[in-house]
Formats: sequence, structure tokens, C-alpha cells
Amino acid sequence: MKKVSSIKIGKNIQKIRKSFGYTQERLAEEIDCSTRYISDIEQNRSNPSYEVLINICNLFNIGMDEIFAEYLDIKINDSVNYEITGFQSLKSEDKRTIEHLISFFNS
Repeated sequence: MKKVSSIKIGKNIQKIRKSFGYTQERLAEEIDCSTRYISDIEQNRSNPSYEVLINICNLFNIGMDEIFAEYLDIKINDSVNYEITGFQSLKSEDKRTIEHLISFFNS
């Protein structure tokens, strides 16, 4: 766990955004803020407001724990990472293919 007085979540937000295929411009538009603000958040030059954090979580259907994972003393499911969180936006046939591959590798 990292020191709580130096929380930096910009890179986590950036990873989440990219995993869903969003540009900074699209994210800013979806949550009604400026692209500059998103850039500042991702570069840790600015801290997001509670409203922005909630809007990001609601947009991507994630919990705050995914943004703050490295600072929390809870066990998070390590089998899911940001690179695969875009799974929900895939076509049904692509989801089935991935599910079959996971079943195959797990057996």
C-alpha cells in the first residue's frame, strides 16, 4: 500500500479510459467537463472532484475501488485488470469466443 498522503490516481484513470477506447475528448464530453481538466487529472496536475469520479465510475460501470486499488487495504480480484474491462462493449460473438478460450485455458 502506498502512503496515503501522496495519492496519485491519474494513471489509473488513464488506463481505465483507454481500456474502454475513449479519448480524453470523448470522456470529457460524456462527463461534461473540459478536455484540459481530464488531461490535468491524468497527469496528476489536478485532483478530480467527487462528481467527476462518480461520473467516471458510472460511465464505465466500475467501482471507486478500481481507481484507488493500490491505496486500499482490501483484496481486489486480481484476475480482472484494466486492459480487459472493455469486455462488456464487445459484440456477443467476440465475448463467446473469449469465454471459450478462458474455459479452454482453465481446463
